[in-house]
Amino acid sequence: MDIQIGDVLQLKKSHPCGSREWEVLRVGADFRLKCLGCGHQIMIARRLLEKNIKEIKEKA
Repeated sequence: MDIQIGDVLQLKKSHPCGSREWEVLRVGADFRLKCLGCGHQIMIARRLLEKNIKEIKEKA
């Protein structure tokens, strides 16, 4: 998958705040994502993230 910094990802499961959209802040073996609902940031392994992506909205 071609995921770039600034892309917005829609995941299959929602965050506890209710949002499903995450902004990509860092790419590599792990990704740093920021929830667009509450601003919470997480680190997630590439393998786990790629399995849970529903849609990729590229930055404008």
